[in-house]
Amino acid sequence: MGMRVDIVTLFPEMCQQVLDASIIGRAAKRGYIETHCHQIRDYTLNKQKQTDDYPYGGGCGMVLYAQPIADCLRAVQKEVAEQGRPAPHIVFLTAGGQRYTEEHARRLAQYDNLTLVCGHYEGIDERVIDAFADEELSIGDYILTGGELASLVVADSVLRLKPGVLAEQKGYEEESYWDGLLEYPQYTRPEVWEGRAVPQVLLGGDHQKIDAWRGEQSRARTRLRRPELYEEWCATHPITELPKWKRGENMRLVKTEEQMAAAARLMLEGRRAVCAQNWTPEFCARLTEEEFLARLQQEKKDGYAHYLHCTKDVPDGMVSVSHKEGRIEHLYVTEASRGRGLGVKMLDFARKKLEEHPHPVLSVLDTNARAKALYTRMGWRLTGEVEEEFDPAALPGVVHKCAMVTMRYEG
Repeated sequence: MGMRVDIVTLFPEMCQQVLDASIIGRAAKRGYIETHCHQIRDYTLNKQKQTDDYPYGGGCGMVLYAQPIADCLRAVQKEVAEQGRPAPHIVFLTAGGQRYTEEHARRLAQYDNLTLVCGHYEGIDERVIDAFADEELSIGDYILTGGELASLVVADSVLRLKPGVLAEQKGYEEESYWDGLLEYPQYTRPEVWEGRAVPQVLLGGDHQKIDAWRGEQSRARTRLRRPELYEEWCATHPITELPKWKRGENMRLVKTEEQMAAAARLMLEGRRAVCAQNWTPEFCARLTEEEFLARLQQEKKDGYAHYLHCTKDVPDGMVSVSHKEGRIEHLYVTEASRGRGLGVKMLDFARKKLEEHPHPVLSVLDTNARAKALYTRMGWRLTGEVEEEFDPAALPGVVHKCAMVTMRYEG
């Protein structure tokens, strides 16, 4: 006996027609799930079959009576009990409910049966909500003419999680929001459409590379389109397995003039990349290797140790640490070397160099979402401290207001 979903509504035909279609409808015909829609109007006690009246206290619009909804819910509860099922979990779809998410869908899918009550007009008499509701949900911050569409959204998102509804579990586990991220882009034939080609990685047959590409695309899409989702995902998905060091990779303490010059070149490239979003191209072009060389030399005198990451003797990343301050700075990776996990390796290396500081700190530009995400996933948290602000009104060359903020390692 599959999960049962009941919808209590003024428009049962509208709801049932949708539930009987497509994947949900096929699953119901095969017995994997069960759906029923109930007409509130059938439970009215007046000859006119009226279901609403003017609100007490005045105001525009109409409010649904408590009595017909209550009697309809009691009838549903009786049907459910006669099937030998536990009492249904009752959800009212209202504008004042919690905002619905995939997390709600997964939780609701654990119930044997679910009853969804559709609001209408200006709402439902609060007393029937108080008497019957296990919870209230809203599918978004906008106004609908009734709760029918909302109930169908909830029913579809819940029922598709039940065994047998989708062809395979992977069908929902890789989709948007399942793991807190938006889904990666999808492509099908032909390989080239109107001059637009399918990404080459999807055609090569290397599933490890395909999975890596899809993961990166999913993270990038979420970071750009839904930064609040991405921040939450980073906080709940720490990096637990560090990339392995490959043959030919090593970290070298900067000692020679040649190494210091290589670090200055890396810092120049990194700074231009970081500044590109918030400073003018003219400002970025004026940044020079010489000024960063002078800065790194001064920092070395002040106690900083600079390290180069080298792959086959070619510098492709850098990081600096201050044992005196317990601080990490200048974590940069060349553009050509991104996507290889060098940032993760170098940050872990730098933190372990500061073993005498259990909670070292670092600074990051608050608009550098990629860096903040990496640091967050590696156990660093924003402290709320602003080290320096950059305001277009006060500083020439600044396009967008931004700030250097502090993150602290919490493990």
